[in-house]
Amino acid sequence: MPLNADARRAAKDVASADFTVSRDVTVTSSFESMNLKEDLLKGLYEYGYERPSAIQQRAIVPIIQGRDVIAQAQSGTGKSSMIALAACQVASTSHRDPQVLILSPTRELAEQTGTLARQLGEYMAINTHCCIGGKSLGEDIKKLEAGVQVVSGTPGRVYDLVQRKHLVTKKIKLLVLDEADEMLNRGFKEQMYDMYRHLPPDVQVVLISATLPPDLMDVANKFTTEPVRILVRRDELTLDGIRQFHVDVEKEEWKFDTLCDLYDTLTITQSVIFVNTRKKVDWLAKEMRSNNFTVSSMHGEMPQGDRESVMAEFREGKTRVLITTDIWARGIDVQQVSLVVNYDLPPKRESYLHRIGRGGRFGRKGVAITFVCEGDDIKQLKDLERFYRTSIDELPANVGDLM
Repeated sequence: MPLNADARRAAKDVASADFTVSRDVTVTSSFESMNLKEDLLKGLYEYGYERPSAIQQRAIVPIIQGRDVIAQAQSGTGKSSMIALAACQVASTSHRDPQVLILSPTRELAEQTGTLARQLGEYMAINTHCCIGGKSLGEDIKKLEAGVQVVSGTPGRVYDLVQRKHLVTKKIKLLVLDEADEMLNRGFKEQMYDMYRHLPPDVQVVLISATLPPDLMDVANKFTTEPVRILVRRDELTLDGIRQFHVDVEKEEWKFDTLCDLYDTLTITQSVIFVNTRKKVDWLAKEMRSNNFTVSSMHGEMPQGDRESVMAEFREGKTRVLITTDIWARGIDVQQVSLVVNYDLPPKRESYLHRIGRGGRFGRKGVAITFVCEGDDIKQLKDLERFYRTSIDELPANVGDLM
């Protein structure tokens, strides 16, 4: 159970948020004013939430009114809890079949959202189950046959269960695509179209992400009907609480010594190091351990059980450093993370925002440091600054005072 202080994030981001919204969107400043079920309110307060965040103040009411919604907001401003809250409000215990389907691009994010729905719906007798690859298909079938109102999962496993007719779709009234830019992008797009064909024609669709590039809006429009749009201006997307810096390392082979020097200098609660390949995750973890650093590592090729163990250890603070690929960049919340290191520049602009959003969650302060080599890295860094209208300054000598 998180501490109340960690859940009190709303007041910090409401004042500074700059949204472009549909004309009929109003701001609802309290959970009590949203006409939520009493038992859901009880679950919210028990969990530690006191006041809705900026995106929640604008998006929750249209969602629970049954409107299609396209919502975009910064990482760390309560999108996952908004999804879980809406699922619990929309679902009814009068039916045993699934009524809310939440799809996420990674297993970890799907599990996080499913866990939130279970916790917020603790007093409502709503059954939530997470259907993800790497876990027992038989257990999924058993849970679904017993009766589940809310399903949180990844596209592959969920679609498999739909095709096998174990996941009944006829009563689904709300489809949520979390990190919608990934869900509608490469790899998932065709699967999403196939899934959509199995849903009732009047299903409500909610698309949520920290980034929703313009070229994907046309795709999003095919899934929605007269959607409510709640979009953050691009120059508001970088996080106010994150100090962004870069380190010029000139050559790739100098990065490791630079990283070791950095960790020798700083006192850090917890940190995440992002690299671009699974092979480099394994290599960097091995090198850091050989230099007496205690680290965890995770990537998409690891067995699901190992990934869960790594996540559990990191959440509990048993390890202070996690080395990972972009599998961990989307929406995963570990509240003690204060430093993000981009050992490699991300392959996509949007990934930079998601990566640095792992630090400074829920209004807390954080630092992001990006390693930059000569040539293309410099161009890419300048492109990020222009795109997000931000400044990624050179790391100062007194970096220890920033943490």
